[in-house]
Formats: sequence, structure tokens, C-alpha cells
Amino acid sequence: MEHIHGTYNLQLVVLSYIIASLASYAALDLAGRVSLTSGKARHWWIACGAISMGLGIWSMHFVGMLAFVLPMHVSYSMDKVILSVLLAIAASGVALDFAGRKSNKISRLVIAGVLMTTGITSMHYVGMAAMSVPVTYKPLLVALSVVIAAVASFAALWLMFYFNRSDSKHDWVYKIGSGLIMGLGITGMHYTGMAAAHFHQSTIVPENLTRQIESEVLAYLIAAGTIVAIGLTLFGNFINQRLSQKDQRIRENEQWYQALYHNHSDAIISVDREGIIKGINAAVSTITGYPERKVIDRPIHQIVEQIEVECTSSDNMYTWDSQGMEQKHYTAKMRNRQNELLDLSIAVIPVIIDDTHVGSHILIKDITEETQAQENIRHQALHDPLTGLPNRRKLDEVLANTISVCGGKQAIFAVMVMDIDRFKMINDSLGHSIGDVFLKEVSSRIVSTIEASHPQAMSNVTLARMGGDEFTMVVTGEQANEQQIIRLAEAIVESIQQPYRLKENDFYVTASIGIAMYPEHGAGTDALIKHADSAMYEVKKNGKNGYQFYTAQLDSELYERIELEGYLRKALERNEMVLYYQPQIRTRDSQMIGVEALIRWQHPIKGLLAPSVFIPLAEETGMIYDIGNWTLREACRQMKLWHASGGPLIPVSVNLSSQQFHQSNLVEQVKNALNETGLEARYLELEITESMMMDAAVSTAILNELNGLGVKISLDDFGTGYSSLSYLKHFPIHKLKIDRSFVTDITESHSDQAIVATIISMAQNLKMEVIAEGIETKGQLDILMQNDCREIQGYYFSRPLPASEVEDSFFVPLRMLGNGSEALHSV
Repeated sequence: MEHIHGTYNLQLVVLSYIIASLASYAALDLAGRVSLTSGKARHWWIACGAISMGLGIWSMHFVGMLAFVLPMHVSYSMDKVILSVLLAIAASGVALDFAGRKSNKISRLVIAGVLMTTGITSMHYVGMAAMSVPVTYKPLLVALSVVIAAVASFAALWLMFYFNRSDSKHDWVYKIGSGLIMGLGITGMHYTGMAAAHFHQSTIVPENLTRQIESEVLAYLIAAGTIVAIGLTLFGNFINQRLSQKDQRIRENEQWYQALYHNHSDAIISVDREGIIKGINAAVSTITGYPERKVIDRPIHQIVEQIEVECTSSDNMYTWDSQGMEQKHYTAKMRNRQNELLDLSIAVIPVIIDDTHVGSHILIKDITEETQAQENIRHQALHDPLTGLPNRRKLDEVLANTISVCGGKQAIFAVMVMDIDRFKMINDSLGHSIGDVFLKEVSSRIVSTIEASHPQAMSNVTLARMGGDEFTMVVTGEQANEQQIIRLAEAIVESIQQPYRLKENDFYVTASIGIAMYPEHGAGTDALIKHADSAMYEVKKNGKNGYQFYTAQLDSELYERIELEGYLRKALERNEMVLYYQPQIRTRDSQMIGVEALIRWQHPIKGLLAPSVFIPLAEETGMIYDIGNWTLREACRQMKLWHASGGPLIPVSVNLSSQQFHQSNLVEQVKNALNETGLEARYLELEITESMMMDAAVSTAILNELNGLGVKISLDDFGTGYSSLSYLKHFPIHKLKIDRSFVTDITESHSDQAIVATIISMAQNLKMEVIAEGIETKGQLDILMQNDCREIQGYYFSRPLPASEVEDSFFVPLRMLGNGSEALHSV
């Protein structure tokens, strides 16, 4: 037979490659869809995909054959054409079945690759056999075509498997590229097989010619079928993917909701419109103790009643309006199975579907810790942290409520303001920590006294600490009558003045109480407290340790006090302070052996004021530091001036207040006063009181520093304090001063005589000087001299005098004596 040479239609060659690439892309896209399905749906997708992919591969094959033009008429056997189609479909089915599996072994890949290679190769050569032209083949090229088919098959299987597990937004780009490569492999196999074929001239007409089809008609059918098949496949896969993505989003949203619902820390109960429980989460069982099986399909109100939930709102949490469109919030209390009372926050959230209320979610949150924290914060804001008593803010609330209630009932109540006398002395001398202990004990005593005054006293009395050592009481009910108030005030005063054991010593304080009655003494909070304060200051002014009802007269006195404070603040800069000096006399020869500096205030309107008028005010306002330092410097200056002008070389005695003694720079102030005035330290005597030495460690350090300067220390008002006598042995004290309270009645009181005699004897045995003050009669002087008191001070010899009168009365007569200068210096 004669060998026939043909030519290729380039357009059909390109078309065959495009068909192969489209079929490859469709196969890769279908592989992902197959992997996402299971059961019958999976088999359906494999079948559809195999048909689509098989027809694509087969179409590429026949379009490629039609691209080869022979110089003769060529027809095809329908039986063999159909067989080649079935082989292409079978090969595609193997590929999709492999790619759609979750895991595949190497052996399965090899088997699938071999089957697919066999199917594609068989499809090609069976299709070639359908031609009506005799064909012979070159073995090597046939083998090469088989190898190319195998490479294309294994590549296609691997790519399908890869894209089955890939989840990238750029997959479509990779699929297009992979489709182009797979199409190249498939067309390469086809055209290699075509190159292996030799076509011959044939004169024999095939027997089944009646069942043959013309090539032109076949080309149209193949093109149309391929386009329709691949288009339908891709469109169907696209629609299915959109539906699957929508289903996936629905499933994901449902899973998100279920995760939130079941793992939420708050309890969630889902009920229908009739209040029947349809679902709960785990937190419901945790809070209530009820398992799910005991609450599902039961009315919510039955569960609420069984777990004893008490709603703080007037509505029940399981009732709502007929529309049910609004959220509702409640707070409630419930006891759990451990009998713990829980605070709950409840929210009823309606479930609306298509504008119809179908049920509700009830969210229950345990807010016990939050509520307790809020209560603690509120308690701390309204109570004193030291004593636990109500503070000023809480007292204002109580007063406002009491005024509102009593105003409507026309009832009376009392406001009692109490201040602890001498507390500052304890706080300054013993330290703030001991002061805090003292205040706790004071508040405890007041509470105990109130409780003891009446069986229901605490329900009618509010005790508050206003700050520092000031307490305020609001007394209502039956105890608010004047007689009951007096008894309560007397009991508190009596309780407060009992000794306090601090640092192994007994300390004594007193209380000053001012009382204002509603509505007689004021109808508002500020007026009542102000008037009670005025009454309390009146008690202090009159000697402390007592109580006082408010009177209208106290307002004018308070105004005078405020006015006095304003003048006092300018007294030093206006040079209104002056020092008077009271001579101290030696009893043996009536010689002056020293002077005590006593401050006076030359008020521009009131005239000369004694220290008892303004010193307490100075201590209260803190001006005592400046006044005390001025007194120290002025006394040193005057004494140095007397020494320099030929006066007697005697010391000057200066009183130190408690605040001044405990100021951090006392020693420095004394040094500066001596250095500025030039007075020798041995001529300065500082008078302190027993109360200043309560804290032995602090007092010892201060006194030792002063003693180191050469300054003398005198203990004033000896015998009136309450501290231990051990400091006489340990502290550097040079002189004891017998208080005037023991001297006043010494001529009549044997007790006072005994006390004075004991003090004098003790001082002499301790090698200390002793001086008695307040001597006003000769009888007092005689008794003191009989008990060997060698130094005295008082009006019997001289009242306190200005510096000029001291010079005239004591220094000039001395100068008139013989050898005046020598006599002066010998004193």
C-alpha cells in the first residue's frame, strides 16, 4: 500500500490544545468538589466529572485528528468512536476518585496512574482505529506517546490531589496554570501518537460503512458537545460551590453561636413564648445546681420558684408583654446548694424571627463579687478606716435623713460634738501609732457607754468620727429628751477620763462635749454642727472635762474667738507681744536669784491680755511655734542686755509648750537664740511639763542635747501629772517646780503640806534644786521655809513686771548698796 502524507490545520491544533486545557481546568475544579462530598453525592459528582473530563479529553483527541488533513476522504467507525469515548470517561473517573479521597498511599497513586495512562492511550489508538484509512505505527514513537500519557496522568493525579487540600484565595490562578500544563501533556501525547502513524491508500470499502459518519458533521458535533459539557460542568460546579459556601457559612455561624451559647460564663435559658424551657447552657447547672434533664420542657416559673429566686423588681423575670420586643433587666437574689446567697443580674432578650416574637433568651449573671466589692467601696467611702465608725460624709447623710423624718413628725433630736482634751499631747509625745491605738480605745469606750445607757440605744444613736480626736453623735427617739442627753453626756465624760494604759504607763485625758437640739438650736445640718461646736469650745474655755448645751450667747463668743485669731496672726509683725518677768527669790536672804519670762499681748483694742486668753488659740492654730521662738529670743536678748549693763548674773526661765518641745528643730532654735543674743547657755533655763516626757526615747534625746549645750532644765507643775517618777533618775533635770495648786491651801490642808514636804525632801535627796510658785501670803512662806524650801516665786514678793519695772524695783536698789557691782556679781 502506498504511504499517504497529510498536513495539519494550525487553527484546529490550537483549538485542540484549548479544549485539553479547559478539560484539565474543569477536572482540577471538580476534584475539590468531590473531596467535599460523601455518599451518593460523591458518586454523582465523580460520574458527572468523569463524563465532562472524559468528553473533554476525547474531544481534544478528535479535534486533533480532524486537524490532520489527508488527500482523500476519511470516515470513522461509530462503534470505535463510542468505545474511545468510554475509555476517556473511565480514565477520568479513576483520576477523580483518587483525588477525592482524604488520604492516598503511593501504591494507590501508581495503580491509578497506570489505569489512567492505559485509558488515555487506549482512547487515542482506538480512536485512530476508527478511521477508514489503513494505519501503521512506528514502535518507538508509540512508546514515547505512552510515556507522555503516563507523565501527564501522574501529573494530573498529583495536581488534583494537591488542589483538593489547598485552601488559598489564589487557587484559581494555580488551577489555570496547572490546566495549561496538563493540556500541554495531553496534546503532546496525542500529536506524538499521530506522528507515530503512517496512513496508506485503501481500495477496500469497510463493511460497516452504513454506520460511518462524515468528518465535517463529526467536527460540529464534537465541538458543540465539548463546549456544552464543559460549560455545564463549570457552571454547575460554580453554583454548587456558592451553595456549599452558603451552607458552610450557616454551619460556621451555628457553631460559633453554639460555642458562645454553651461555653458562656453567664447562665443562658432559652424559652418559647409560653415560657417553656427549650435549652440551657452548662452555666445554668453551675449556678442553680439543676441538671439539664430536669429543666428542659418545663415552665420557667416552676424552676424559678423551686430555686427561690427573689426578684428585686416588681415584675417577674418570666413574664413579658405580648409583643415581647423589648429587652428587660432585673436584679435578684438566690441561695445556691451551698446555702450561699447570690446576687444575680438577669436580662430577658427577645428572639425575633421575621418580625415575630418566638421566644426569649434569659441571661443570668452571678454578680455577688461585684456587689460585695461595691458595698466595700461604699463602706470605705462612708466609714473611718481607723475606728470603723461612720465618717463625716455618712454623718451628713444621717443628719439629712433625720431632719427630714423629724421635721415631718415634729420630733426632736440632739447633735453632740465631742473633742478629746490633751489628745494632741499624747499624739505628739508618744507618736501617731500610739495615738491611733488611743483613738480606737476611746471609740470603743464611747460605744460601750452608749450601749449601756439603754437596751436599744445603738438603734437611736449614730456615732461618727469627724477626724482627729473629734467625734459626733446624733441621738434620736426616746433618748433625745434633755434628761437622757445629760445622763449620756455625763456617762461618756466619766468613761473617757478613766486611765489609758499606753507604753506601760497610765495616761489620763478628758472630754469636752457640746450639745445642740433640733429644732431649737438649728433646723439644718450646718447650723446644728456649728452650734454644737460652739458649745464644745465653751466647755474647753471653762476648764474642759464636761458638757454644755448651746445658747445664743455662744455665737457672740465664737465670733470674738474668730476675731481674736485674726488679730493674733498679725501680733508678732506688729510688735504687740511683750515679755513680763517675775522675780524668783532666795528665802534665806530675800535675794533675787532668777526671773521667769511670761508673755503678754498688748492687743490694739482689748489692751493687755494674759497668756491664758490667747495661748490655747495659738496652740490650736499652730501659731505657737512662732510665738514660742520669739519668746525664747526676746528673753535671751533682755537677760544679755541686763548682764551687759551691770545687772546681776542670774538666769532667765522660759516655758516651752508641748508642741514647741516636740518640734524637730528645737535644739537648733535654742542655739540660734543664744548665738544671736550672746547669752551664755548656763543663764538660760527651760521649763517643761511632765506630759512632754511620755515618750521616754524621744524626750531623752531632746533633753540630752539641750543639756549638752549647757542649758538648765526645770520641771514645771511638778506633782500634777500622771506619768512615772522614773524620769527623775534618767532625765537631765536640774530643778523641780512645786505647782501652785499645792501651795494655795497649804496653810489649811495637811495633805498639801505633806505633798510639798515630800517633794522638797525628794528633790534634795536627788541633788536637785526646788522652787515653789504661787506664794501670796506670809503663812504660805513660813510653812515652806519650815520645810527647807530655799527658793520661791509669787505675788507675795512681786507680780510679773515689765523689764523696766524689774530694773527699777530690783536692780537700782542693789546698785545703791555698798560695792554695788561686787554685790551684784556675788548673787
